[in-house]
Amino acid sequence: MRSVMLLVGGIGIGLVIGAETPASQAQGAQPNVRLNHVAISVPNITEALTWYRNTMGFNEVIRNTNPAGELQSAYIQVSRDTFLELQQSNPERPVGLNHWGLEVADMAAAVSTFRQRGATVSNPADKPSAFSGGFLANVTDPHSGGRIELSFQPADGGKLRKATEEWK
Repeated sequence: MRSVMLLVGGIGIGLVIGAETPASQAQGAQPNVRLNHVAISVPNITEALTWYRNTMGFNEVIRNTNPAGELQSAYIQVSRDTFLELQQSNPERPVGLNHWGLEVADMAAAVSTFRQRGATVSNPADKPSAFSGGFLANVTDPHSGGRIELSFQPADGGKLRKATEEWK
C-alpha cells in the first residue's frame, strides 16, 4: 500500500511540474521537463514485480541484473511515458522511496537552468546508463536530502524512449 501511495504521490508531482499555468510560466518553469519515473526500493523485487503485473496490470519493460544474474532493478510502465522503477533493497538502499526522475529535452540547458536557480546538480554523465540508456545527472533536494534524477533519453538508443514509442 505504501508503494502505491508513493507512486500516486510521484505522479501527482509530475502533473504539477508538467502543468503549464501562467503562474509557473511567470516563475520561469522548465517547459521541457516532465515526470519520467518514481523509484522505490522493495524487500523482494520478484514478488513486487509479480504484484504490479498481476494486480495493477503494469508491464515490465527493462530489467537490470548484477554480474551473478540476480535481479537488481526493473522498470514497469504505468502509462505511455511514466514508469515505476523497482529496486531490490539492501543496506545502502533501504525500503521506500529512493528517488524520482525527470526527463529533460536538453540536459545542458536543464543543468544550467537549475544551477542558475541555486540547485546543487551533479555533472551529467558523459555516456548513457547501461540500465536505462539515458544520460543522467542528479539534483539534491535541500529540504529532504532526496535525489531527483535528470534523464536525457537519446532519440537513437534510450530504452525508456523505446518503451514509450512502443506503448500500445
